[in-house]
Amino acid sequence: MSATRRQILARTGALGASIAFAGSVPELFTGTAAAATSGSSGYGPLVPDPDGLLDLPEGFRYRVLSREGDALRSGEGTVPSNHDGMAAFPGRAGGTHLVRNHENRQDAKHRVPTVEGLTYDPEGPGGCTALTLDRHNRVLGERVAIAGTSTNCAGGPTPWHTWLTCEETEFKAGEEGYTKDHGFIFEVDPYDPHRTGAHPLTAMGRFQHEAIAVDPRNGVVYETEDAFDKPFGLFYRFLPNRPLGGRGSLRAGGRLEAMRVPGVADLSVVQETGTSFDGIEWVPVPDPLARQTPVRFQDFGRGGITHAQKLEGCYWGGSSVYFVSSFARSADGSAADHFGQVWRYDPERRRLTLVIVFGPSTDVQLPGESPDNITLAPSGGLMVCEDGNGAQHVFGLTRRGEVYPMARGRQNIGTDAEPEWGEFAGVTFSPDGDTMYVNCYTPGTTFAVTGPWRR
Repeated sequence: MSATRRQILARTGALGASIAFAGSVPELFTGTAAAATSGSSGYGPLVPDPDGLLDLPEGFRYRVLSREGDALRSGEGTVPSNHDGMAAFPGRAGGTHLVRNHENRQDAKHRVPTVEGLTYDPEGPGGCTALTLDRHNRVLGERVAIAGTSTNCAGGPTPWHTWLTCEETEFKAGEEGYTKDHGFIFEVDPYDPHRTGAHPLTAMGRFQHEAIAVDPRNGVVYETEDAFDKPFGLFYRFLPNRPLGGRGSLRAGGRLEAMRVPGVADLSVVQETGTSFDGIEWVPVPDPLARQTPVRFQDFGRGGITHAQKLEGCYWGGSSVYFVSSFARSADGSAADHFGQVWRYDPERRRLTLVIVFGPSTDVQLPGESPDNITLAPSGGLMVCEDGNGAQHVFGLTRRGEVYPMARGRQNIGTDAEPEWGEFAGVTFSPDGDTMYVNCYTPGTTFAVTGPWRR
């Protein structure tokens, strides 16, 4: 089988579930640090955790850094609910700063506490918290980083070490109790949140944001949209007026454009890995603020625009941006069905390529589908958070195209002693590559996982 036409079935541990995918796996790592290593075939089967929280391979261990409902060390209130996207930044003496999203809606059990100077809308329950860790992953501090936002799902880091947090909502002032419009991106400083405050980056669009990735060469910001209803979301790029200008520079505005793949109205119809489209077009968004009409419904002129269901994870690697479509279902209105795609866009060639297609599991309880948050692993390969039904995993994907289980959540035990699985989110690595940080969405928990990563 060739490198671009690969079909692989890999065991995921003792329970015997599996995940299938096809694609040009090495292409995911071209020009990245991960390309220097071949990647392992995994770390062995998952070992049940005697404490019933997190199953890991032999030799790995975890530390619980933070759980929802506990007191924030800053004294500002309690740790908010619904832990989602996250990023790690270098700290002093080998330490780490974490910035963590809280995808809180109005019914959230623990809202992000409002803090003077850091609150956008007093009626918004979402936001971010920031953790300061020493080199042993001991928590030195935990505080509110931004408040008064809504449905903070994912985001992404900038080259100047700030976090762009994304609101996955389109509610306007007066709806659902909000006093301001929502659906924006906000910049968060992990070291001192008051240096960025709570200012919506309105030029970057108002829609159901998911994740971003920044081209470190020219400062272009790529954005995914996880719209919940047909015609589903778009893939965007934002050309800032002050490219690579550092903290606060995105407030100077810029131009928002949406991707058009000529002749393709819905990416779900593309089923063959290795399929490429040249001459990708970028069309100006008529009204980025969506004053009257949501962006994805706006008139993009002759040729229309290209949509896709469940556009989620996004990252920059080498000379390209990669983004994830977690799944597509014709029953929901997509043009075709799939269980997860990873796309690569090469800006220099204006080329879009489908590089990975995920498949369903043979075990309905462990579906092995719906890739969501995604990150490069220092050992070579990817770590992918699963967003499906049943047991939830962090899966590893090696450069050789092997899928292996890295973690399985077991922390929410129901009254019948059967696990009630909470999805993983926000997987990221410490700057030195020695620790994987990951969230369980509910009950909101942040883990630090250490072990023989470079084996």
